[in-house]
Amino acid sequence: MARNKYLLFARGCLALLSGLWLTAFAANLETGQPAPNFTLKSLKDKNLSLKEFRGQVVMVNFWATWCGPCRQEMPALNGLYEKYRDAGFMLFGVNTESDSANAAQMIAKLKVNYPILFDTEKKVSALYRVSAMPTTVLIDRDGKIRYVQKGYLTGYENTYQTQIRELLKE
Repeated sequence: MARNKYLLFARGCLALLSGLWLTAFAANLETGQPAPNFTLKSLKDKNLSLKEFRGQVVMVNFWATWCGPCRQEMPALNGLYEKYRDAGFMLFGVNTESDSANAAQMIAKLKVNYPILFDTEKKVSALYRVSAMPTTVLIDRDGKIRYVQKGYLTGYENTYQTQIRELLKE
C-alpha cells in the first residue's frame, strides 16, 4: 500500500516536471491578460471549452491526486461552487495527471460537484504556467485573468470568496 503511494507520488512528480519543462516555453501570463482558451474532456466524457463560459466568472483549479493540499482544498471549492454557481460563477477542476482513473475515484470519494476536466497531455497546464499544486486562476466575465494563487493553505477559500464576489459585482 505504501509502495503504491510512493509510486503514485513519483509519477505525479514526473508529470509535474514535464509540465514545468513545457511551461518554460509558454507565453508569460499575468493578471489582466486574456485567459488562453482551452477545450478539455470532462469526467462525464463531454468536451468543455473555456470560451463557452464567457460572461461568467470562471475559476480554474489545477490539481493532482498526489497533492495533499489539493485534496484539502476541494471540499471548500465545492462549497464556493454550490454557493455562487447560480449567480454566474463556474468552477473547473483541471486534473493534470496522465491517468485519470485515480482522479475519478478521488472525485467520487470527496463528492465534488463541479466539472472536472482532464489535462492528460499537460498542454493547458503549460499555457497557464502551472508550477505549483494546486494553482487557482480566477477569470473575469470579459475573459481576463484577474487573480492567480499558487498553493493552498486553510483560509484561502475566504480570499477566493471575496474575489468571486468582487468579480460577480462587475
